[in-house]
Amino acid sequence: MLTKDWLTDAVLYIYALSLLFFVSDAASGKRKRRRIGTGLLVFVWILQTAFLLDILIARLSMPAVTLQEYAFFVSWLLVSFSLVINRFVRAELLVLLVNAVGFAVLGLNLLERPQKKIVLAPGEAAQKLLVVHVAFIILAFVILTIAALLGGMYLFLNNRLKKKKWGSSMSRMPSLEAIESYVFRAAVVGVPLLLLSLTTGAAALLVENRYSELGDEKVLLSFAAGIVYIVYLLRRMAGKVEGTRVLKWILVGYAMLIVDFFANSYSSFHRWM
Repeated sequence: MLTKDWLTDAVLYIYALSLLFFVSDAASGKRKRRRIGTGLLVFVWILQTAFLLDILIARLSMPAVTLQEYAFFVSWLLVSFSLVINRFVRAELLVLLVNAVGFAVLGLNLLERPQKKIVLAPGEAAQKLLVVHVAFIILAFVILTIAALLGGMYLFLNNRLKKKKWGSSMSRMPSLEAIESYVFRAAVVGVPLLLLSLTTGAAALLVENRYSELGDEKVLLSFAAGIVYIVYLLRRMAGKVEGTRVLKWILVGYAMLIVDFFANSYSSFHRWM
């Protein structure tokens, strides 16, 4: 067993097998393999849903979130979004990439630091604000992950088209116009969620009179990432900048979020214990 929990192992193994079928489908174009991969992915989603329901019941009276549970929730959302994408959008490669990220989030965190946890504030008002903060930041991270993957896909496809190098994988991607539209729609949803999570987190600090922590590196980096995303939205809505240039702001903002996540261990603001 990779971990001490059978449900975790089952999810990891089935998830990995599902990814293998998606990779095989991408390489051969055989839809039967894609259907098998989708079926396994649905089973992964069911197992993760059962796990998360158990967490929600257990955490009603205990204001703490372990890193394992956080990773499970992020991975569950990525699987959920990938199933929706797989059903309504013809973008097989995006589905594969989203699930590859979901598997990486789940696997790396579970195998390396399964027992670490983040304890929410003891005050009732601050605790409620931080619950909202954590919920919003998870949703924002998942949606902005998809936006970043789409942004990378746009830059890749645009570069290949400029060099007139067409490959079989490119036929599995939406058009540049469609990708750019999907990125914008994801950002329109993800950025407000990110800003809401930051404001509720800041409000929780103010309620507890922890003013000094507003200057914490992690907090400042989070707000900086939010500003980068706002710049993207403003430049995109202005429509005066080339698609490749404006989409780079999405990737910069997401890179800042990744750095911000790994800064948890060095921050005084709700770090993993």
